[in-house]
Amino acid sequence: MSPHDPSKQNAVDMNRAREATSIDVASVRDFIHGGAALWRRHQKTVQTLENDPLFDKSRRPFLTRKEQYIRGQAMTRRLLELQDIHQWSAEDLSVAFAYLDDGLPIGLHNIAFEPIFRLQASPELSAKYSVLIANKGIHGCYLQTELAHGSNVGRLETTATYLPDTREFDIHSPTLTSTKWWIGALGKTATHGVVQAKLILPGGKDMGPHLFFVQLRDLDTHKVLPGLTIGDIGPKALGGFAATDNGFARFDHVRIPKGNMLSKFAGVTDSGEYVTPPHAKLSYGGMLYIRSGRMVTTAGWAIGRAVTIAVRYATVRRQGEIGRDKLERQVITYPSLNVRLVPIVARAYVFIELGRFLQRGFDSLAKGLSSGDMSQLAEMHMMTSGLKILVTTSSIQDIETARRSMGGHGYSGFSGVGKLYADYLPAATYEGENFVLDGQVIRAALKSFRNITASSTPPKFSPTSAYLRLLVEKDVLPPELSPASWRNVTIPILLLEWRAALLVHEAAQTIGQPDSTLTHRVSRAVTEAFVAGQVGQMIAALGSTALKPHEAEVVSKIYLLYLLTTVESALVDLLSYGLFRAVPSGKSRDPTRELRVAIGALCSETLLPEVIGLTDSFGFSDWELDSALGVFDGRAYEAMWKRAQDEPLNQTEVTEAYAESIKPILLRGQRLASKSKL
Repeated sequence: MSPHDPSKQNAVDMNRAREATSIDVASVRDFIHGGAALWRRHQKTVQTLENDPLFDKSRRPFLTRKEQYIRGQAMTRRLLELQDIHQWSAEDLSVAFAYLDDGLPIGLHNIAFEPIFRLQASPELSAKYSVLIANKGIHGCYLQTELAHGSNVGRLETTATYLPDTREFDIHSPTLTSTKWWIGALGKTATHGVVQAKLILPGGKDMGPHLFFVQLRDLDTHKVLPGLTIGDIGPKALGGFAATDNGFARFDHVRIPKGNMLSKFAGVTDSGEYVTPPHAKLSYGGMLYIRSGRMVTTAGWAIGRAVTIAVRYATVRRQGEIGRDKLERQVITYPSLNVRLVPIVARAYVFIELGRFLQRGFDSLAKGLSSGDMSQLAEMHMMTSGLKILVTTSSIQDIETARRSMGGHGYSGFSGVGKLYADYLPAATYEGENFVLDGQVIRAALKSFRNITASSTPPKFSPTSAYLRLLVEKDVLPPELSPASWRNVTIPILLLEWRAALLVHEAAQTIGQPDSTLTHRVSRAVTEAFVAGQVGQMIAALGSTALKPHEAEVVSKIYLLYLLTTVESALVDLLSYGLFRAVPSGKSRDPTRELRVAIGALCSETLLPEVIGLTDSFGFSDWELDSALGVFDGRAYEAMWKRAQDEPLNQTEVTEAYAESIKPILLRGQRLASKSKL
């Protein structure tokens, strides 16, 4: 092996990168995991899984969809066995499921069916089924989306007609388009489901969507019950979620007991009178839960995985100009690349921490709902809708950016990023299509604007409407900008808040005047203003964390980079409203260029030496990443070679297709060629 053999150099470059980082990786790792105890639990659980042969991923790329589904069920069974062996708590088991990247059907039971049932079932229904549900004695799914309707819950067609004579509900799919569709775990797995259906009272009065608990399959034979037509909807785009049986269901006048309505908040009397819920939107609680902090945190970890792989490969990959050491340049040192990757690291850090904040908010909301307190519901609905749009849209872009940064090898299934992209991509449309949700956000923003402008007393601002204070407090002006502005976290926060305030003001003044982009721009602006305020609080709170001063300073720079890149992405609106104003200096200056110079300096100078340490701090094992290009030791090319040897096509020297197809093709061509010579 030559002194500069690329395979050997890979490991050398990775070791040098780790030696160059100045942060205490263990300290930052504990911080990002929420504390040393949670990191230890993570590490212990991951080690249990990666040492169990059933969770081996080496053969996964070569499995058929049916084989992946069967493997997924075997993994689910094994996890429950491990719970018994290790005496895992329900939280421990939930964490273990989260560490698997196969998208198992049981995941829908855990994140949708069970929490929705727990939140909205009556005490009587809960007493009958909650223990069974918690112990996976029945498997559930959440049947909301239909063939023709998804995000527009109010227009769902499935009906639940109350029959007072028998005290039953008649669940029915009146049209082909009312067929429940895309329902995770429904195709082959679930025994029960929570069905979103229009409640129809005697006399035909439509009370809108409500939730109903319905048995789908026989618990002894697993056969579909009479009156139901259930199946799998088929393969998903890019091969994503191969182990999950997204299914369809049609109901042909299926009868369920009156008590199977999830009636903790809304119900029907025996005679058919409606019991009004304390809040009209309570039936939307299912999507609200799924959009809670879990979705935001999941996005953070997903892009954290993608950027860890991309950064590691960019560190060991050498391309282009030859340096004094006779080696090509490390790709990570090119500004055009690190300015794409380092901001993804920043977004991962922000989303992970932001998700924890949001989860605490949802937990508080759930406790309030249990005691009849609806005061936080509207605020949480707007917050989760806006964040769902923001984090899924940017995360999909970030995963693809990470994949492209790796060049041709990024397209290999062995890179680990392609599967991640395929599995994350539907986040833009499930639990609310993003452009539809934009409309919900702008309606809430305009309602807050009208309440504030119409108030005769000093208004109170919620976290999601704090930016509107700028329209009331006349002493707060847009900042004048200088190169030093981009080192001050309050400046980008204030700019983003001004942008949101002025966009909402414009939307209020131009209702009825067509502007096809305004709804999306307002939605993004108010959400980014909220997130910016939260990031400001994160930075302020770093001093009270377990991080040492140097590590806290580096993390604060990561948070600052998030703010600056968010401002850069908002330049069109900021310039439109005249918010980018330079401090008068007698010289011609361009604040937009100064912003980009500041971003470049953070990416290529301040944070570049730390980027391996910052990505190592996510704590991903090689088993978790499942990537040849992102292996911890840096030996990417050796890992790629080794994995290629496992390709089934390589198990025989002469392919089976030779005799049947290739040989006849060759003989035909040779025959035609010989004739042309004659």
